[in-house]
Amino acid sequence: MHHQALQTYLSRLQHHLPSESASNLWLDEQGRARGRYVNASLTSAFQAIRSGEDNQIIAYEAYARSYSADELGLNVWKLLDYAASDDESVALDRLCRLLHAINFFRQPESQQLNLYLSVHSRLLAAVAGNHGMAFRRVLDVLELPHQCVVLQLPLITPSQRWVLTHVAENYKRNGFRVGANAGNLAQALDVLARIRPASIKLDIEQVGTDHQLLSQLLEQAEAQDCRIIFKRIETERQFAQLQNKLAGSAKPYQVQGFLFDRPKASLGPQRYARAYAFAHEQRIATGDAQLGG
Repeated sequence: MHHQALQTYLSRLQHHLPSESASNLWLDEQGRARGRYVNASLTSAFQAIRSGEDNQIIAYEAYARSYSADELGLNVWKLLDYAASDDESVALDRLCRLLHAINFFRQPESQQLNLYLSVHSRLLAAVAGNHGMAFRRVLDVLELPHQCVVLQLPLITPSQRWVLTHVAENYKRNGFRVGANAGNLAQALDVLARIRPASIKLDIEQVGTDHQLLSQLLEQAEAQDCRIIFKRIETERQFAQLQNKLAGSAKPYQVQGFLFDRPKASLGPQRYARAYAFAHEQRIATGDAQLGG
């Protein structure tokens, strides 16, 4: 059976009402794990990360959302960026990681795929002691494969470089792979050299026009078995521009964005995603687009 210890835990959750669950976790009618934080009901949404060469799904990134029947719940971290204390941020992070792990690995489609979990910037200095130890213990109890989890570190300022290095080393000591975000190609090369991450994410708008630097990044990343992920690809035009910049390069890369997938509770391909992205691109062209979360 798929993840026997997890299935046993889920069967116990099925018999708990929200008000009765000591762990503030329960399963809804669709079998999704939901959690309570203050007065909010939280759940998980997943967006695919795909191979840039053949569009195959190789991983999913998890997002915490307030519960909504139409899967369009609010981004909880954005609401709490300036409201939550450090202790509250740590508690929310631990709840979200548990929710995401349950909601990802309970689905058969998760097999052979990786789960990306973002580390909020406030947690870099807020967590005392050994980063990742508590989460590793939870995964071990549920017998879930920690080697399939990539803990994705946030974009940092120059003054936070030492903190990022310290946190990355702690996560690695607990058996996790570490991902990073970079603001530009030069920062990506610096992060690659300092913490040797499993992946680096770059916003598609920050790739720039320095083809030599881009080629250098891809070559060094491949040599270190690091995946370069170009994120926030929303239009066919952006994707075509990226492909043109990478023309002639045989180095692997990965892509993510609304052009391919919108975050949703269930895993699997979305047939409507590129049609949605095309319509979004048309709205941009006519000046009718609105900023999303």
